[in-house]
Amino acid sequence: MREKVLITGMSGLIGGLAARTLSGDYEVSDIGRTPVDGWPYTVADIADFDSMRPAFDGVKTVIHMAASRGNQPFDVHYRANVIGVYNVLEAARQAGARRVILASTGAVVGGYEKDEPYRSMVNGVRPDTRPGSVKMITVDQPPRPRCLYAVTKLWSEAIGRAYSEAHGLSVLCIRVGKVEINNVPANARNAAVWCSHGDMMRLLRLCVAAPEDLRFNIFFSVSDNPLNYRDWSHAHDVLGYTPEDSAVQHGY
Repeated sequence: MREKVLITGMSGLIGGLAARTLSGDYEVSDIGRTPVDGWPYTVADIADFDSMRPAFDGVKTVIHMAASRGNQPFDVHYRANVIGVYNVLEAARQAGARRVILASTGAVVGGYEKDEPYRSMVNGVRPDTRPGSVKMITVDQPPRPRCLYAVTKLWSEAIGRAYSEAHGLSVLCIRVGKVEINNVPANARNAAVWCSHGDMMRLLRLCVAAPEDLRFNIFFSVSDNPLNYRDWSHAHDVLGYTPEDSAVQHGY
């Protein structure tokens, strides 16, 4: 029997890509507020524990992509990104899942873009072109969120670590870069932190297949962009991730 993978937010861009990418090797199902045609699904709100809990039975890996994004009121972010993440982790724990992959966001380090050289880079200018001249922002550096959305995503990382420490659940957090619908950077700023569909799925596949003893970690999902400042080498060292795409292919 194929291992069961449950995806929250399959109706979204990355969730839909994940379903199509993984369906050849895993038994994929969906949970969300609306059904996605062609997939086994449970209609439920992740903020309602009793309605969403049954969908987790028999699941080995949960990919949590459902979220409130952008400039929403705090109570909207709170329901989806705080209560919802707790419910996903607790349901996974109760069901005996081995791993939860949480979608965080690169916006948790967005505050660094106020400083040089990162401010210039997101405006399309590299101050120094020598290799190694720009200090990459790593997952070990202090977060610098600039919006409530990013703050709630830091909560998901923190509670993910707590569940890993307290319950032995493997929790891998992906700080998602700018993934565009048409798979092309929209502007110079997005080109700096752009992640292609292919690279996003490469990293996600590696997270799903990672050894069970990888208990907690955080990774940036980003392509090999000339103006990138987020360190993807950690994902390479831990998982073997190497991006194959670059914003330079689209003129950036």
